[in-house]
Amino acid sequence: MASAFQSLSLRTTPERFYIEACDDGSVDVLAIDRVSAEMTLTVRRDIPASAETRPICGLMGTIRLVAGMYLVVITKKKKVGDLLGHAVWKALDFDIISYKKTVLHLTDNQMQDNKTFLSMISNVLHTDGFYFATDYDLTHTLQRLANTSPEFQEMSLLERADQRFVWNGHLLREFTAQPELHMFVYPVVHGFITMNSSCINGKVFEWSVISRRSCFRAGVRYYVRGIDSEGHAANYVETEQILQYNGAQASFVQTRGSIPFYWSQRPNLRYKPKPQISKTVNHLDGFQRHFDSQIILYGKQVILNLINQKGSEKPLELAFDKMVTSLGNSMIRYLAFDFHKECSQMRWHRLQILLDMVADMQDEFGYFLVDADGKVLSNQEGTFRSNCMDCLDRTNVIQSLLARRSLQSQLQRMGVLHMGQQLEEQTDFEKMYKNAWADNADACAKQYAGTGALKTDFTRTNKKSKWFVLPKNLVRVIRTFKKNFAEKLRWPFPLQDSTDLFLGNYVVDEADWTTPLRDPKDWKFLTLPIIMVVAFSMCIICLLMAGDTWTETLAYVLFWGIASAVTGGLILFNGRDFVDAPTLIQKEKLD
Repeated sequence: MASAFQSLSLRTTPERFYIEACDDGSVDVLAIDRVSAEMTLTVRRDIPASAETRPICGLMGTIRLVAGMYLVVITKKKKVGDLLGHAVWKALDFDIISYKKTVLHLTDNQMQDNKTFLSMISNVLHTDGFYFATDYDLTHTLQRLANTSPEFQEMSLLERADQRFVWNGHLLREFTAQPELHMFVYPVVHGFITMNSSCINGKVFEWSVISRRSCFRAGVRYYVRGIDSEGHAANYVETEQILQYNGAQASFVQTRGSIPFYWSQRPNLRYKPKPQISKTVNHLDGFQRHFDSQIILYGKQVILNLINQKGSEKPLELAFDKMVTSLGNSMIRYLAFDFHKECSQMRWHRLQILLDMVADMQDEFGYFLVDADGKVLSNQEGTFRSNCMDCLDRTNVIQSLLARRSLQSQLQRMGVLHMGQQLEEQTDFEKMYKNAWADNADACAKQYAGTGALKTDFTRTNKKSKWFVLPKNLVRVIRTFKKNFAEKLRWPFPLQDSTDLFLGNYVVDEADWTTPLRDPKDWKFLTLPIIMVVAFSMCIICLLMAGDTWTETLAYVLFWGIASAVTGGLILFNGRDFVDAPTLIQKEKLD
């Protein structure tokens, strides 16, 4: 495999950027013209002595904003660990550097828009969870890497990467077109990675969890649900658990993703908007595209649908079941498990019901295993595709339990666990395992919903804490506020507009710029809230400052009370008009 350069420095002149490889023996230099944006290879002796020099940890790529092109670089990184002898890094800080030396050519509105776009890109970059390796392909599972051709092995990291998980793919579009530049860049994945060393029975082994978040149909909770016309599901994450012991390697892969047909759940000021299943599209076509892709990539599919089987979620469960039946594919099995009903009143032990239901299927799927000599002993023949409404809290709990069951089998087969020993009895490892999966839940939740996960008390301790109710309810309040009012860059998580700009779903055209950022509100947006506040205040004042007679006081209170109630009802009725919605993507993508 053609590795990327591990160490770089950025040298800047008024005319060019020079990206210099600091690896031993390398003389290659990437030159970027700051006027034409042309990228070429040159050598060190061509760098002017006057160039300002600064070390950088890597290149994310380039992006075009209103002011022109910008270079996005990684300025700080932290080593996560070693995977199969290859260093894996977490990107911690970034810099966005303008090609242009001034923005004086812009109008005031353009400068303001450019500043907003820079804030959007920065918001995404500083969402925790960007990882990379310069000499290892993080976008593929161990099993896929073991079943590739010699030609694939010779490709650069950029050429061979699984595009579903390359979050800087849009930023690297200029590099992709020039293979000679691939050594300067690498794919960056978004999600969660943890690597841990542990010891059981005196035997030391390495254990890792890698969650790869898809950049297709990416976005934030409520604004991105269901699938698109290509069959890409919202909040799709591939999670791989890797075990290394004495040169042998084992891997167990699971996926999560939004219910894969066309539905929406647009914020409308209510705590839990009612899901809406589209009535104007052919659901089965996109549904089939999704699962055709899943079967090609992972083999047989077992769907674990964890949503409620009553109330507003029930129509989604019925439609999901009906579509699997209509598809009639023997490679797909569907299991509905009402997580909240089964586990209500802290009855977490009832999760064993689901584990028992799928035990034979999990044994049939198996896991990927290769011995110390590189011989493949077994392949994973299928995956569990889990979902709840958000594919966050309930989903992560189930995935952690299935992963533990697989790990138990792997450790016994490798001889780490003695026959009859249970992982749950290994206190130190159990604590590490639970915390790692809870951290995985928090990371995925923050990236999609802007807050940590809700059920990490169980994942960390295997029991529900009564003291956790208050912070959990606080998380729910924050999620509710963010989904309704935090879309316009007020919070440091990847909001829908920011994500679409970063991933190239929305592209800035500086030559023909008309701002989409100013979303004029109609009269209702300000008038109704003002009337409601005034009416409610007058109602309180009338109660505190009673009139001469009780009938007069009652009349005033009723008048202002009815006025505040009516305006409040009108605000709720027109809830979507008051929600802080995205502005950079077409309305039909949100409905």
